[in-house]
Amino acid sequence: MSEILVPNQGILFMKVGVHAKESLEDIIARKTQEIEEAGFALWGYGGSTCHPSTMVQPFAKEHAALGKPVVLCMQEMDSKHFADPVRAEEFSVDKVHWHPIHPSIHVLGSRYALAIKGLRHEEFDLPLDKTHVALGKSLGRAGNKYIAGRVDKACLNLGDTINVPAGPDDPIVKINLVAELCDPYAVFLRNT
Repeated sequence: MSEILVPNQGILFMKVGVHAKESLEDIIARKTQEIEEAGFALWGYGGSTCHPSTMVQPFAKEHAALGKPVVLCMQEMDSKHFADPVRAEEFSVDKVHWHPIHPSIHVLGSRYALAIKGLRHEEFDLPLDKTHVALGKSLGRAGNKYIAGRVDKACLNLGDTINVPAGPDDPIVKINLVAELCDPYAVFLRNT
């Protein structure tokens, strides 16, 4: 069982695959190099379920105050994200104060990005029914009920029974890739 699967651990669950016409393998190689060169990487994403300032930042800061990092747990999927691979030039934590993105970091075709370190392959089963949404309008909802349809990411807390073996009918997702969120956790992106 993964060391990540402990009660009350905060995770950001995300389905990942092709993004901005780039294969997942190429993204992983590029992000690993960015972490080596800049000390962290920006993992681009879109959608509305993990808004940087109203969801991810408060979630990550709450766990950081307890001395527990939030772990990005990624499930590989078939993706058809073929947006143009345009590199973001600036980032902001609040959409007011903008800063240039480190020249070694290339975040492509995204509105938002997660700040990550420690990117690595790690495979384990995540029982989504033993997780719950950590904040927002769906606070407390079981992860397996929330991650459905077009919802492909969520800020989740692991429940007290996370390390109890799953039953044969429990909803399980395969995690293939993990990273640790690092300050500033999530940012807005733009081109100048």
